[in-house]
Amino acid sequence: MSDQFDPRAGLILVRVKLWGPDGDTVLTLALDTGATDTLIGIGPLVTVGYDPALAHNRVQVTTGSSVEFVSWIVLDKIQALDQVHTSFRVLCHTLPTSAGVDGLLGLDFLRGQSLSIDFREGLISLG
Repeated sequence: MSDQFDPRAGLILVRVKLWGPDGDTVLTLALDTGATDTLIGIGPLVTVGYDPALAHNRVQVTTGSSVEFVSWIVLDKIQALDQVHTSFRVLCHTLPTSAGVDGLLGLDFLRGQSLSIDFREGLISLG
């Protein structure tokens, strides 16, 4: 099954559902094949019951403008592009409101699968 995206837009936006201790939510993540790891903003994570401030695990991340230390947490479950991952590790970081997305869907979610992006039809699939 394929999801639609706007091939004329600057980013490929993917609807992502994630589950936490206090419920679930649907987010919009930018597909980022330049990101090794999936990153989600702190706000949505807190909404479903995760507290990145209490996370004991931190990792060094190189961004486009600096090197920072960010928390990582393990999600109960995450679903995107008809694929489900349980006990999935994501990085937590504050995103500027100007980003217009809730985070980045990185290579860790895509590995071991076939990603197809059709810019003529505006379709993306993972399987």
